[in-house]
Amino acid sequence: MIEKFNQKISPAGNFKNEGYNNDPYLRSLITKEENITTKIFGSSTEGSKVVADEIASLIKSKEQEGKQCVLGLAVGSAPSEVYDELIRLHKEEGLSFKNVVVFGVMEYYPIAHDALQSFNRNIREKFFKHLDLPEENFHYLDSTVPQEKIYDFCREFEEKIKKFGGIDIQILGIGRTGHIGLNEPGSAVNSLTRLISLDDITRTEAGSDFFGKDFVPRKAISMGIKTILKAERIRLLAWGEGKANVLKKTIEGDVTEEVPASFLQKHENTEVILDEAAAAELTRIKTPWLIDSVVWTDQLIRKAVVWLCMKVEKPILKLTDRDYNDNGMGDLLAEKGSAYQINIKVFNELQHTITGWPGGKPNADDTNRPERKSPFPKRVIVFSPHPDDDVISMGGTLLRLVDQGHDVHVAYETSGNVAVSDDDVLRYLDFMSAYTSTLSDGNKELLAQRDKIKAFFKNKKADQVDLPEIRTIKTMIRQGEARAACRYANVKPENVHFLNLPFYETGGVEKKPIGEADIEIVGQLIKDVKPHQIYAAGDLSDPHGTHRVCLDAVFRAIEVLKIEDWMKDCWVWLYRGAWHEWDIHQIEMAVPISPDEVTRKRNAIFKHQSQKDGAMFLGGDMREFWQRAEDRNRGTAITYNKLGMAEYEAFEAFVRYEFL
Repeated sequence: MIEKFNQKISPAGNFKNEGYNNDPYLRSLITKEENITTKIFGSSTEGSKVVADEIASLIKSKEQEGKQCVLGLAVGSAPSEVYDELIRLHKEEGLSFKNVVVFGVMEYYPIAHDALQSFNRNIREKFFKHLDLPEENFHYLDSTVPQEKIYDFCREFEEKIKKFGGIDIQILGIGRTGHIGLNEPGSAVNSLTRLISLDDITRTEAGSDFFGKDFVPRKAISMGIKTILKAERIRLLAWGEGKANVLKKTIEGDVTEEVPASFLQKHENTEVILDEAAAAELTRIKTPWLIDSVVWTDQLIRKAVVWLCMKVEKPILKLTDRDYNDNGMGDLLAEKGSAYQINIKVFNELQHTITGWPGGKPNADDTNRPERKSPFPKRVIVFSPHPDDDVISMGGTLLRLVDQGHDVHVAYETSGNVAVSDDDVLRYLDFMSAYTSTLSDGNKELLAQRDKIKAFFKNKKADQVDLPEIRTIKTMIRQGEARAACRYANVKPENVHFLNLPFYETGGVEKKPIGEADIEIVGQLIKDVKPHQIYAAGDLSDPHGTHRVCLDAVFRAIEVLKIEDWMKDCWVWLYRGAWHEWDIHQIEMAVPISPDEVTRKRNAIFKHQSQKDGAMFLGGDMREFWQRAEDRNRGTAITYNKLGMAEYEAFEAFVRYEFL
């Protein structure tokens, strides 16, 4: 389901000649801006299967030759589905790993072997323990070696790789800094396995795994660039729009130490494996009309016209035939008519996305409105992955829906308890203890629990899972904040739902895969409410992130329920979270927010006090969530204005998911 939607918002098949994959000349033309062989798939699952099949084929051929297959394996979300598929091939099709030798790519330093964040533990737990790989065939980067012995250890590691004849296939992911392994910007092309310092951006992003940036090691041991480039084959995997910008630099930019992954351009047998979201910034996806003849769909025309406006700094209705011809869009004029005709069409399409009535305007002509006027009022479910995504991402629209009389339900899919700091727990415990002391009989049980929790926190390790009592308190904190925000928005108390999907409740940052229980919980709420509108978070950045998993749960529940007659009256609208916004050409409903509504939205976000003032999972962007939301919403309004639309304070944007 996600794959189907991904292809809608980022269609890759734009070229008139769809046979370019089988025609070397056409392929070289269409990929002429790309300096590394790049393959784009409809989903991470599809791309991962291709890589897993390649590895499996090599293992088998080496076995037939009586040789060992040597793999260099990175760890993280990017290759995880490759490893899942290899496990399946082992268990269901008898693929043996007895002749496989594995070299680890990177490890934090220092870190305990059994730490939850250890790359070595991670690959053992999620991959090796499910295979028949001999323990002695895994050569890992030891994070417990004393620092004065690191040089000798790394030299011996390099010698081991040589002893086995080099690496046959090297599997890599890529960081937002452009690192491969953990070779950060500034790494030299001739660098070998060594101890390195982690970039601040890398440490900030790793903070979510360590329950805070302060606990992230400052160093790591990593295979060097030269070590990686010696591999016979290299496969770099990346998924989601969050990696799109650095991938463009890697694949189409210059070779530079500032983007270590760009050194892969020097390797003759490297392939980059992407889904369509990760490929969004590549020339053949972003501006395919600059490369070859394309099929001019309505969406592609809108995309091209918006791009042209930004390039020549003109609103839509001021574009001329010469603007089109001078910027590689002459064939669009030849096929569709004059600039005037195209401009009017695109201008009207964008103008019709704007509505102050996200639930539909009663007693109005809805021919050119994004939402139906009937039924009115509507039953609405807003699905929120965490207990604040609703107000951060669509708080203005939520307020508008309630103000306009719709029956709005808010469903918080996960507890979000991992994002509550230990200090917040202590603050609430101290408050309750102080209050208890004012009672005549006190509460010995509460005081005993407080002392137990304080003792746990005093000795808590960075990778230690909280006690069940602590997780309960953290859940209650987030639920209380969510209720306060809904109360501020005038959502009925009985319409606030905490689903606490099981996949999330591990107590740690690492979550379980989505299961039937998760889908059943989401589906049951939809059956109970029978909504006319569903809003859900449409973030696709990380195939294994909470937002993506929650969206998958909604899509799969809808897939089960779509045969119901009442589902034919349900429209699904997707918003985006605090990291990305829909591109202008993708937007199908834009809800304007007035200055007063921006303030109301901010106040609703402020009800989530545990997520303010340096929340745990800000990622690489140190702005608070309310600041990101306002900047993003105002940025959308500014772009609409530059295109010639009326000037608004801010916009919240939505794309429709059509499931029937």
